[in-house]
Amino acid sequence: MSAAEKSEAEKAFARGAHPHLLDGGETVDKASTLDAIAEALSFPDYFGKNLDALYDCLTDLSWLSPGEHVLIWSGSSVLRERDPKAYLAVRSVLSDAQRALGPTGDRSDSRRLTVVLPD
Repeated sequence: MSAAEKSEAEKAFARGAHPHLLDGGETVDKASTLDAIAEALSFPDYFGKNLDALYDCLTDLSWLSPGEHVLIWSGSSVLRERDPKAYLAVRSVLSDAQRALGPTGDRSDSRRLTVVLPD
């Protein structure tokens, strides 16, 4: 775990949130990134491995405990450099899901999503 990841995880713990680490060194294309996000957030087996399914799972999170869940994606620059189009698409979905689960979002319940890119 890098110093930046550790710092972000400690911040999440300090405020009572649940950190989920995503190692961006393995995210070289859209498919590997979706798999890594699914693994980091323990997505259910029915995850469809496409952007629509990513949004659906990110705005549900019912299999996780209530509270704030912080996805810490270190090394996101790997995907941004290797596949800029995939990076923008995934970042867009992450941003949309984060907004939807925010306090004024349309899917706010006892779970919130925060996405952090420490690098």
